[in-house]
Amino acid sequence: MSKIKVGIVGYGNLGKGVETGIKQSEDLELVGIFSRRNPKDLDTDSPAYTMDELESFKGKVDVLVLCGGSQKDIPVQAPELAQRFNTVDTYDNHNEIPNHYDKLNAVAKENNTVAVLSTGWDPGLFSLNRLFAEAILPKGKTYTFWGPGLSQGHSDAVRRVEGVKYAVQYTVPKEEMVEAVKAKQTVDYNKLSAHKRVVYVVLEDGANEESVKETIVTMPDYFEGYETEVNVIDEETFAKDHTGMPHGGTVLRQGQTSEGTTSVYQFGLDLESNPEFTAAVAIAFARAAAKLAKEKAYGAKTVFDIAPGYLSPKSPEDLRKELL
Repeated sequence: MSKIKVGIVGYGNLGKGVETGIKQSEDLELVGIFSRRNPKDLDTDSPAYTMDELESFKGKVDVLVLCGGSQKDIPVQAPELAQRFNTVDTYDNHNEIPNHYDKLNAVAKENNTVAVLSTGWDPGLFSLNRLFAEAILPKGKTYTFWGPGLSQGHSDAVRRVEGVKYAVQYTVPKEEMVEAVKAKQTVDYNKLSAHKRVVYVVLEDGANEESVKETIVTMPDYFEGYETEVNVIDEETFAKDHTGMPHGGTVLRQGQTSEGTTSVYQFGLDLESNPEFTAAVAIAFARAAAKLAKEKAYGAKTVFDIAPGYLSPKSPEDLRKELL
């Protein structure tokens, strides 16, 4: 059985995670890493090329995994690359996902490609579990808690603020609210009040601290409306305390199976490496994208549109035998 040929677009933390994950997948082959940087400057032994060279790989790559940022990279790259390649992205701007889907769907259907969007764990696995929980327990309420941990998308957004040299953002859930939901208590939840965003930044020389802070806390879709704490630190402290990438979270639904009978549906993640786990999810959906393209099931796809069996390298027969 021939291997699925995968290309990586972008070689930050997520791209490195995809590279690592492909090496653990016997049915996948890494064709190359495509970067805006000089390939000779990338710390990798894998084949590496410039973005300008990607065009020559049309027909030689089954699927591209797009590893750029959600704020500026993916909205531009995904529709452009979906004209010539099957793609998978981890676009995480929840409010803009419907628009992102519409753009990709038009491009992918016109060009006979498959474009899988917003994979990862949220959006992604958490989205699926919110769907499962609501379908199984139609009378009830769903709660999503993110963290404690580092958010790649939000950290990337902060790093793009003028005057910021280095930055990380941690999402911290209100633990007392999490425990109350698990205990089947009624809570007054909304995602803004249930979490705090904690940012650590190292400023460029001459940057205006107050201007940077104001830009961060008022950033639409990322920080606006949240309790946000911005801490300015030095490079030494950043290197010592903020180079790990843990994350996780929980999806909970309280639902009534009958009057007076409550069930709690729970799905949780505890991740030592957010980018490596996010990459692992994207890789599974890259496998699915390649299978769907073979079936000529063209167009944009979300995690809701793809049957779980497509994510696995195992045959349907083996899945029924081993996992069902």
